[in-house]
Amino acid sequence: MAGHRARDARVALTAGDPNGVGPEIALKALAALPPEQRNRVTLFGPVEVLQKTAHLLHLQDVLSSITLVSAGDISSEFHVPGKVDPVAGRSAIESATAAIQACRSGAFDGVVAGPHHETAIAQAGIAFSGYPSLVASVCGLASDSVFLMLVGGGLRIVHVTLHESVEFALGRIRTELVIAATQAGVLACQRLGVTAPRVALFGINPHASEGALFGEHDVNCTVPAALALSQTGLSVTGPMGADVLLSNHASQPHDLYVAMFHDQGHIPIKLLAPQGASAFSIGADVLLASTGHGSAMDIAGTGQAKPDALLRSLRMLMGIAPVSPSNAALS
Repeated sequence: MAGHRARDARVALTAGDPNGVGPEIALKALAALPPEQRNRVTLFGPVEVLQKTAHLLHLQDVLSSITLVSAGDISSEFHVPGKVDPVAGRSAIESATAAIQACRSGAFDGVVAGPHHETAIAQAGIAFSGYPSLVASVCGLASDSVFLMLVGGGLRIVHVTLHESVEFALGRIRTELVIAATQAGVLACQRLGVTAPRVALFGINPHASEGALFGEHDVNCTVPAALALSQTGLSVTGPMGADVLLSNHASQPHDLYVAMFHDQGHIPIKLLAPQGASAFSIGADVLLASTGHGSAMDIAGTGQAKPDALLRSLRMLMGIAPVSPSNAALS
């Protein structure tokens, strides 16, 4: 992978849940790319579903112009647009797993995964808490070593914790975890073209605990994390209240914000880019991007889905810097 120029990055794209809008937006996104870019994308998914979707959208020429890898095949009886089905949930995981494995082998520089449906995956009996956990599992890493970074509305926000109760997350947040999430975010920013990202840490408690007035969580965790990160040469602000840092973004912008909990990071991104955000799984040797929205079962099969977020993710990954010894780890 180190031999590829960033503008030549090859991307594996997956169809996501076949009963959702994933197949539709995948084909629409590919149709929006010029041929020279489309040629660098390989689509992973159930062939029959993709062929049927291409026919409905009159995009057979797009499908025939790309490399298609059969993955997560699903028989016609289980392909019911809008239906939450464990067979479809398993299909999404199988196609994403195949793409991640192919990326690890060096065939691709990144993966863009179509939207999944967590209930369908849970009904299939698959342990799953978002694409970061899947990337960690396929890459043989601990689940807490791969993080979610949302990009949208002019913001990049990495999450220290994700799909868990606030009570459980609070018990997991440690200095080392904040440092690991921040370093993963910095490396992702560098691969996306921000060579020296300015970082801001959100506090755990309101006002970053107001000097332990609201508890000692920040004094014991985010404050020492900020100090340790600064000592590596990073430009670090905080910890400060998320409200203060975000309200000052226009006048004092940062390239990367570090959220301690799910809602701290999701709310501003969903407010500024409700259907246009990209979600990156970062911290592994595979960089995976997805959409900030779900599988939209309510409009699946109607042809109404917009590919904007998926297309943005594709374009960002096409411009990533390849993994190399210089950016594989932070000093």
